[in-house]
This record gives sequence, structure tokens and C-alpha cells, in this order.
Amino acid sequence: MDIDIGINKEERAKIADGLSRLLADTYTLYLTTHNFHWNVTGPMFNTLHLMFEQQYNELALAVDLVAERIRALGFPAPGTYKQFQQLASIGEPDGVPAANDMIRILVQGQEAVVRTARSILPLTDKNSDEPTTDLLTQRMQVHEKNAWMLRSLLEG
Repeated sequence: MDIDIGINKEERAKIADGLSRLLADTYTLYLTTHNFHWNVTGPMFNTLHLMFEQQYNELALAVDLVAERIRALGFPAPGTYKQFQQLASIGEPDGVPAANDMIRILVQGQEAVVRTARSILPLTDKNSDEPTTDLLTQRMQVHEKNAWMLRSLLEG
């Protein structure tokens, strides 16, 4: 059945492509954060272990929201490691970094997700796609806050 939501198929495809990149970045950040939760050590163990858990749980919910928006626009959501590797702007770290390096890597990942989300906004604005704009705004707010909180651990 055709989708008739006031955005033509070509424009919906462009938005879905952007959201697919956002999904890949979000999932990659989820994996990295979960990995760091399992493997963090050192004097900040308890603080970081709990913070990383809170963040990966939120990311796990976020990937579902992004994937469901892609589906609502009428396109399949990417869902394999291979697809995520091709689409993501975030790389995965090698080995187990020290706690402070984990924090830096996660700040960079949070900020990368913000940039990816922000890059889609011109398309959603052009097409009056308020549901996607709202999703992107919420995601940027969460990731900017997480980056700030992580950066704060490195100050002083």
C-alpha cells in the first residue's frame, strides 16, 4: 500500500538514509559503551560502571525509536553489523583502553551522533517532517548532555 503522509517517496528515502546513518552511529556507540561498562577498571570504577550502564540502556531504547521511524517512512532499517560498519561514522576501539581514554572515546562518539543527527535536519525542515525533527532534537539533547557529563569527569 502506498504511503501518503505528505512527503514524496524520494524525499522520504533521503531522510531514511540519514536516519540509517544515525542508527548505525547509535548502535556502534551502544556497543562501545556496553563494552566499556564491562571492562572499566580503576579508581572511578563504580562511577563509570554505573554511568556507562545508564547510557547504554538509553542507547538500546534509542536504536528502536530510530529504526521504527525509518520503517514508518516506508524503508527497511539496517540491522546487521556489516550494514552498521558501512554506514557508521564512529569506529570501534581496539583492545581495552584506560578509564580516561574510555571517557574521551565516548565523548567523541556522543558528539559524532549529534553531528549525524544535525546533518539530517535540513531534509526534515525542507519536507516539514516534524516527527523526525522531534526525534532528532531529542537525540541531540541526550547526546549533548551525555558528552558534557563525560567531559566533566576529565576536568580538574
